[in-house]
Amino acid sequence: MKKGRRKFALFYVTTIKRIRIAYFYLFHRKLIHKNMKRIFLFILIAFVISLNLQAEEKAEKPIRLAVAGMSHGHISFILGRPDKGDFELVGVSDPNSELTDWLAKRYQLSSKLVYNDLEKMLDETKPEAVVAFGSVFDHLAVVEACAPRGIHVMVEKPLAVSVEHAKRMEELAKKHDIHLLTDYETSWYPTTAMTLNMVRDEKFVGEMRKVVFHHGHQGPKEIGCDKYFLAWLTDPVLNGGGALIDFGCYGANLMTALTQGEKPISVTAVTRTFKPDIYPKVDDEASIIVSYPESQCIIQASWNWPFNRKDMEIYGNSGYIKADNKHEMRVRNNDQPEKHRQITAQDLKVYEDPFAYFADVLNGKITVEAFGLYSLENNVRVVEILDAARESAKAGKTVYFQAN
Repeated sequence: MKKGRRKFALFYVTTIKRIRIAYFYLFHRKLIHKNMKRIFLFILIAFVISLNLQAEEKAEKPIRLAVAGMSHGHISFILGRPDKGDFELVGVSDPNSELTDWLAKRYQLSSKLVYNDLEKMLDETKPEAVVAFGSVFDHLAVVEACAPRGIHVMVEKPLAVSVEHAKRMEELAKKHDIHLLTDYETSWYPTTAMTLNMVRDEKFVGEMRKVVFHHGHQGPKEIGCDKYFLAWLTDPVLNGGGALIDFGCYGANLMTALTQGEKPISVTAVTRTFKPDIYPKVDDEASIIVSYPESQCIIQASWNWPFNRKDMEIYGNSGYIKADNKHEMRVRNNDQPEKHRQITAQDLKVYEDPFAYFADVLNGKITVEAFGLYSLENNVRVVEILDAARESAKAGKTVYFQAN
């Protein structure tokens, strides 16, 4: 109700402003005879209201959205999302007919929406935006299909399997002037937004020195990922690696935002496979140290945690922040003892729905922050860090970044 009243008030104020401007201009300059004043005023009011209604209708028109790839376990994020009026689902595509049939039945999708060929779907449904829910390797093919058609893209994390793929995707996005965003669960966390504010804007911890990330769970098979998801998630080509890629990307993404895009000096990584009978082709454990000019980042990515976790600790020369989950934080600095804080989306401006963020970007309501969590700059840097970590683990030595 409140949102409806605000929209009406905005519409009313905008209409009155436009009528007053036009009325003053025409009659003050005597462009309309005084005998026609009343008749013209009615015509003017009707015309301005009509313009406003058209603008309102255009602004509220749902974005035509398609889904490219359906094998990602997070597909429920979009297919199971309540209709909020910001998107109209016009098509879904995956080459695996067995998978599309299963998901179509599960989410009660019309057969008219389902395709097994991506380019055919794009040409026939003409979406304005696409969300990618296939393998990480397939992200490049999605952008190669969408960018020349002027279709904006959001992919699930990480952006790409390699720097080569990431740079090609970046090149296409810039050439064809499309938005290319990457979605992480931690980007929706109120504690993430609060941490960024406290570190970068408030300088709560002083100079940041050490950041520790813990991300992962018991393992994708152990938590019940379906066979379609497991098939590529445990493939070194289609996923780019195991836990190192799957959960190492979170820390790299968050650290890049915390440092506002600072380039690392070096990356050192060690990977292990503790469950070769389950994950014979990829690592299930990774420890990554990323060194920066004035700070150090430790990323602990694992498919061996005893429970799900996504938490981080930020230490500076005068305080610390421990974000234990999406809502709970512990903070302390020289000016105050440790405090436990409960953070919600109402406490600060944060999107808890990545698709609402995507819609507002496309509608021009917000601008993607440079090196922000969803941004292309940030996520190309993430792939650079992951590439270096993979190389370091394989070679058994530190990998150094080239100086600018």
